[in-house]
Amino acid sequence: MPRKGFAVFDADSHVVEPRALWEKYLEPEYRVPGRLALWREEGKLGSYLKLNGEVYRDTENPNIPSYAVWRPGMTWDSIGELDPKLSHSANEGASEPLARLRDMDEMGVDQALLYPTWFAEGFPLVKDPDIAYALARAYNDWIADFCHAAPDRLFAAAMIPLQNMDFAIEELQRVAKLACFPAVFIRPAFIEGRYLNHPFYEPLWGALENLGVTAAVHPTPGLWNPEGISHGPFIEKIKGRLSQASFLGASGRGPFAGGSSTDFYLTGLQLGHAVSPILSYWLDNYLFVASTLLGFSVMDRYPKMKMVVAHGKATWMHEVLEKMEASTRTIPLVHFYPVRTDPEEMWKDGRVMLGFDADERGIQRLPHHYADKIVWGSRYPHQDTTTAWDAIARLNEARVDEETIGRMLGANAAQQFCIKLMQKVGA
Repeated sequence: MPRKGFAVFDADSHVVEPRALWEKYLEPEYRVPGRLALWREEGKLGSYLKLNGEVYRDTENPNIPSYAVWRPGMTWDSIGELDPKLSHSANEGASEPLARLRDMDEMGVDQALLYPTWFAEGFPLVKDPDIAYALARAYNDWIADFCHAAPDRLFAAAMIPLQNMDFAIEELQRVAKLACFPAVFIRPAFIEGRYLNHPFYEPLWGALENLGVTAAVHPTPGLWNPEGISHGPFIEKIKGRLSQASFLGASGRGPFAGGSSTDFYLTGLQLGHAVSPILSYWLDNYLFVASTLLGFSVMDRYPKMKMVVAHGKATWMHEVLEKMEASTRTIPLVHFYPVRTDPEEMWKDGRVMLGFDADERGIQRLPHHYADKIVWGSRYPHQDTTTAWDAIARLNEARVDEETIGRMLGANAAQQFCIKLMQKVGA
């Protein structure tokens, strides 16, 4: 096994919620309505997510579970070469803690923060606040037991039912007492028609600041969702437009091109994969940071609140700041709003960090521009998982010094989540 001189904290990894969460951890009186409100069915011939009694079937190849197909030793190329006609099982480490720990050892990961999968996708859309509260309790109890397998290595972002702010604060106060929950999960999306810059969320920001719990913001493409809460469904609609039949004529002529030629043929461009995972993560994060943290001054009004904005890369942040700076200097009305007009300083002073990928070229080329504001994530067990060894190799190739790599891959996350770093692998 390779060696490293620092502990690695994986700030973006996932679990896949098992049937036992509903069948064992959900309180008995909520098991039937809970499965109607949110349920994931994994079948041999097809799978779907059920939300509020409606079924949303998978649109990707059912033989390749992209959300949990990666295993140690696999590369992006080997995953791309999987036979789509054969059934490939999900990684056991997505739902079993001991298998997870073995994978972490091989990945060079000492500690990790765990995010949900199906709860990330569907939980914000559960309509009934009481059922949402029960589902949040069930998820948190299940993931707490998961983390108990290695309490110094496994940590989780708790679910809170934002469908009812009183319920959300109650559950936040409960999980804040448990060492395995340094953070709560927040999806940057519209919930009941309200985005996160709505005054409805003010008690949440205040409670997070007072309790010292980190807001773990993580987007989800919305492949299994009704439309309207993230960029993902919109992007997939555009993809659908690309696959519609069109008429093309010789040399660009045809019946709809204004040409005189009648020799045309029918074509259809088919995209065989989802496009939203490529684009929606950073678009959702970009919108959240610009509109809520900076535009609505949440960072300014709650200066002690800590936040990590994960799974959307980090190098876009300078573009946000440049655009905000231009707007605040050139639009006179901005100065009449009760918001700060110095976004660069606000971002510098704020306790917000961004998740990054080791393959981000901007970070490799300008590491010191980002070193104090980023945390590394593997995306385990998604199809685009990378290991700590991959990250270290990329940053070494870019001639980033070891102390800076140690901050990027471990120390920053430990600071942001108030966790004591412990090196378990590669010492």
